[in-house]
Amino acid sequence: MIIAPLGRNGYRMARFRGGSMSDTASAATIIDGKVHAERVRATVAEEVSRLKAEHGLQPGLAVVLVGEDPASQIYVRSKGEQSLAAGMHSVTHRLPTETTRDELLTLVRSLNADPAIHGILVQLPLPKHLDEKQVLAILDPQKDVDGLTMVNAGRLASGLPGLYPCTPLGSMILLRETVGELAGKRAVVVGRSMLVGRPIAQLLLQADCTVTIAHSRTADLPSICREAEVLVAAVGRPRMIRGDWIRPGAAVIDVGINRVPFDDPVKAAAGKTKVVGDVHFKEASQVAGWITPVPGGVGLMTVAVLLQNTVTAAKRQAGLA
Repeated sequence: MIIAPLGRNGYRMARFRGGSMSDTASAATIIDGKVHAERVRATVAEEVSRLKAEHGLQPGLAVVLVGEDPASQIYVRSKGEQSLAAGMHSVTHRLPTETTRDELLTLVRSLNADPAIHGILVQLPLPKHLDEKQVLAILDPQKDVDGLTMVNAGRLASGLPGLYPCTPLGSMILLRETVGELAGKRAVVVGRSMLVGRPIAQLLLQADCTVTIAHSRTADLPSICREAEVLVAAVGRPRMIRGDWIRPGAAVIDVGINRVPFDDPVKAAAGKTKVVGDVHFKEASQVAGWITPVPGGVGLMTVAVLLQNTVTAAKRQAGLA
C-alpha cells in the first residue's frame, strides 16, 4: 500500500496489488511534478558539468520568441533561467510581432549553422502572419529539441531514436516513476494534436500499452475513458473529464492548461481567474489511483525535459551519444 501525503489535511491512500492498478482505489496519490522535474534538472546539471570537464562541450540552447504573448513570455523566461542554472549556454532571441517571414527564417538558418547552439526552440504559437510549418521545414532536425520536425515525428512513429516532444516525454517519465511497469496496460489518450496527443500515444505504444486515441468526435467518450488504466487528457477543454469517467485506480495524466474564472462568484465578478486542467481534479482524485495536479504536474516537466533533450542533442552532434 502506498500512503500519499496531502499536507496539513492528513493522508490519503492509493491501493494497488503487486505493482499493478487496482479497482479498489479510494483516493489518488498526487503526482508532484516539482519533485520529478527537480530530479531531471539535477541529472542534466551533472551531465553538463561532466561534458564540460571531460570533452570541453557546453550544451547550447537558443529560444526564439516572436511577439508579446504573455504566457509565452513567462515560459521563455523560465527556459532561459533554468538552462543557465544547469550550466548551459543559453540565448534568447526576442523578435517584434511585425517580424517578417524572411527575417525569422534567416535567424533560424543562422542558428542551424551555429556550432555553439545544439538545440533550437521556436516558441509557439507564432503571430498569425507567420506559418509555423515553414519554420519547422527548415529547422535542423538534430537541433529540434521540441521534437516537432517531420524527421523527428517520423522517427518517433517508427520507434527509432530521436528528439521527442517535451510534454509527452515528461508525461512518460511521470508514469514510469510512479506507476512503474506499463506493458499490457490499457491506455486512452483524449486529444489528437501533433504537439501532445499523437506523440504520447506513440510513446505509450513503445511502452507496450494497448492504446486508444479519443477526441471530440468519439462516440460515447465517457465509456471509452472508463476502460483506461492509463488516461491522458490533452483536449484543451477545462474540467471536461469528470470523476465518473475515471476507472477506479487508474493513472490520470492531465496535460491541460486552461484559465477560467474563480468558482467563488465574488472573485469571478472581480475578473479573477485560475488555471485548471482538462480533468475535474476534485472529482477525479477521489477515484483515480494516481493523478497529476494543474498547476504543479506535467507543466513543470516540460522545461526540464527541454534541457534533457538539449543535452542529448549536444552529445549526438559531438558523436558522444
